[in-house]
Amino acid sequence: MRSWISAAAALAAAMYPVCALALSLPRQAATERRGWVEPATGSYINAEQVFLWSDGAVYRVYTQPGMITDIALQAGEALISVAAGDTARWVIGDTTSGSGEDRRTHVLVKPFSAGLGTNIVITTDKRVYHVSVSSAASGGMAALSWKYPLDEMIALKRAEVAANAAEPVAAGLGIERLYFGYRITGDQPSWRPVRAFDDGRQTFIEFPISIGVDEAPPLFLIGEGGAAELVNYRMRARFYVVDRIFSVAELRLGTSKQQVVRITRGPAKGRRP
Repeated sequence: MRSWISAAAALAAAMYPVCALALSLPRQAATERRGWVEPATGSYINAEQVFLWSDGAVYRVYTQPGMITDIALQAGEALISVAAGDTARWVIGDTTSGSGEDRRTHVLVKPFSAGLGTNIVITTDKRVYHVSVSSAASGGMAALSWKYPLDEMIALKRAEVAANAAEPVAAGLGIERLYFGYRITGDQPSWRPVRAFDDGRQTFIEFPISIGVDEAPPLFLIGEGGAAELVNYRMRARFYVVDRIFSVAELRLGTSKQQVVRITRGPAKGRRP
């Protein structure tokens, strides 16, 4: 029975494409509705609904006559345009609050009457917001905004990088203990170290400023038999900090045309007086 119905539907689609389109519209509408995001009771901060930002989602907003609903965008986000499907029965405007990095755009929405519905597309320099608004006699939302998980992750990463850059390479280093008797040989890549030294406990490899933009090379310890062993190290500003003293190490980068820079520890005369 099911196969007969499928065959009949396929025949109807071939003979009457308009009918096929009509049959597909409900499915399309159902698919689109899966991308709609409704307000949630647990997502309010005071009277403000806070949505979780997701690219491509359509956010449902409920309004009521005689009341303005405030759609607050991300701080620092610049408004490009606001477009609405029905501009005859809705009042839509925008304003700003704050200044500098805290400057924030607010899109203000108010319906003329209950029982209306339309969509609003808000374009900024960072993203595009799709909002579906409807009006009723009561139950309108006072304000709404978004949380931006990806932006928060990027901000945390930048803060971590900045903190690492500001952190001292090492604390309590005594000049009298520093040993500078290292030779740097091999290729001449842009990341070739400027110098290497140790304090008898840790080894420090200093790179040029370009290490911040070029790919940082991994460090290998070279054993007596010439075997290479990957070693753990930390990056502090422009330094590799290795928690040990080594005789020979190599910085290697690349595969087919590998660049190799060798760092060799010399005799004790390299120690500063």
